[in-house]
Amino acid sequence: MAAPASKQTADGPTPIIADDALHQSRPSARRALLVLGAGIPLWLAPVGLAALLTGPGSVFTQQGLFFSGTALVTFGGAYAVLAYVAQQAVASYGWLTPGEMVKGLALAETTPGPLIMVVQFVAFLGAFRDPGTLDPWVAAVLASLLTTWVTFVPCFLFIFLGAPYVERLRGNKSLSAALTGITAAVVGVIANLAVYFAVHTFFTTTTALIWGPNHLDVPDIASLHPTAVLISIAAMFMIFKLKWSVLRTLGVCAAAGLASGLL
Repeated sequence: MAAPASKQTADGPTPIIADDALHQSRPSARRALLVLGAGIPLWLAPVGLAALLTGPGSVFTQQGLFFSGTALVTFGGAYAVLAYVAQQAVASYGWLTPGEMVKGLALAETTPGPLIMVVQFVAFLGAFRDPGTLDPWVAAVLASLLTTWVTFVPCFLFIFLGAPYVERLRGNKSLSAALTGITAAVVGVIANLAVYFAVHTFFTTTTALIWGPNHLDVPDIASLHPTAVLISIAAMFMIFKLKWSVLRTLGVCAAAGLASGLL
């Protein structure tokens, strides 16, 4: 017996869940508790295991807790997250240098996959330099896997937990106002990241000025890298004037950087 044909609408096949049902059905508290009961242990179990086996002060425990917190308190996508990661991983934990952070971002930009995977690069270097009793390469790989886990598992947890509430919150004016404020803050965070990477790309050395909670990297003018400045200007010209795609621009700039390094 042939399977019944699916109903068609003017916009395509009939959705599995009707739009009216999404707006009218009440989210289940039982479902939310089940998602939390399954998701939180899955998320934090590797961090607890790392603390149990290597101690609360090990690089694995530090990275597990730090990147778990990063997954919770950062908004605005990878660029907004990386501003916070760069500040803490370089200045607070010393897992890598500012120049290495810039190179990690360049590596993430020019390879397949999400940009946020640069956190794996940060974890790899941090554990390689402080492996404890493990072989440095083994420690680096384990830290990379742990960091990837605690970065992405919360994303799925939030999706499964919040999906039933999305349609109900769409018309919430208070939430919309809060999201507008967050969006404005994200613009400033991304601008801060751009300045951070520009300083550490254009200049070889910088001097850290710290007063209270404020931290400012002042570049040494004598350490200016003219090639990096010229490539950046060329990239802006290709993007804004010639309207080239990002991938095409990255390819040309990568080739220019490789050529300058070989000369």
